[in-house]
Amino acid sequence: MPSSSPKSFYPRPPPRTTSFLIFACLFLSAFFFLFLRPLLDPPCPNRTPTSVRVLWDHSPTTHHNPPLHNRHKVMAFVGVQTGFGSVGRRQSLRNTWFPSDPHALQGLEEATGLAFRFVIGRTSDRSKMSALQKEVAQYDDFILLDIEEEYSKLPYKTLAFFKAAYALFEADFYVKADDDIYLRPDRLSLLLAKERSHPQTYIGCMKKGPVFTDPKLKWYEPLSNLLGKEYFLHAYGPIYTLSADVVSSLVALKNNSFRMFSNEDVTIGAWMLAMNVNYENSPELCAPHCTSTSIAVWDIPKCSGLCNPEKRMLELHQQESCAKTPTLDSDE
Repeated sequence: MPSSSPKSFYPRPPPRTTSFLIFACLFLSAFFFLFLRPLLDPPCPNRTPTSVRVLWDHSPTTHHNPPLHNRHKVMAFVGVQTGFGSVGRRQSLRNTWFPSDPHALQGLEEATGLAFRFVIGRTSDRSKMSALQKEVAQYDDFILLDIEEEYSKLPYKTLAFFKAAYALFEADFYVKADDDIYLRPDRLSLLLAKERSHPQTYIGCMKKGPVFTDPKLKWYEPLSNLLGKEYFLHAYGPIYTLSADVVSSLVALKNNSFRMFSNEDVTIGAWMLAMNVNYENSPELCAPHCTSTSIAVWDIPKCSGLCNPEKRMLELHQQESCAKTPTLDSDE
């Protein structure tokens, strides 16, 4: 029996015809994507950004600034904060001062310099998310934040909103508004268009800060009395404005750099105090009735917003003093 010997295998080169076909296919594919595809599928023309989903890094130790190229330029961006239980409120707004048609919404922007979008987070409820997606497809007037939509997390949503707004819009001011106030966009535009010498500005209807609690004595007293001076002011939560310089500072800091309080308006007030911004008190932003100078109308102090907003919004819009009264010149 002959002894076995190891066998050697040498790969046989492919026929020249096969190599030529492979090379030709690669060449034609590259030629198509580099030269023919742009002609067949040209880039989309520029359009006003509408509903978008914004993702944020949730890492507690790292932070990545969002890209700032190709931001939409406006005088101010107004983010109307809303939730999954506020479908009726959004419909009332779209039937009054917040246009429901995308072209009308763009027309309002061109007339006032203000861009408006609803701002909402996410939920694990699939039916609610599905309903939201249908509303987005119908109206296309949202910014969707990658943060859980929950009342107890409003300060986190507020920070995410300002970061998203700054990434998407190049504006002089960024406005946070609730979905239960009656707003005059034309008058808000006039307020924000005024000349200001301070680049870091915080505009709102100001109120005194929260009370100080002494756990030993079990009594409550304004902190201003304990310190012998006024406690920090902050704006009522339904609507306030931050200048671009202020928002850029918020964007630059890591998420875990902020102290969060239970109340969103107190949280923002504390941040503004730490940043030593210029406070501008505007009582027209918390008017209890429609007047010739009112900018935002809501049922202060009875409700933080309009009481029964779905009904009241429509009632106010029917009033001559709310929707049609000319703006009174402040110099008169």
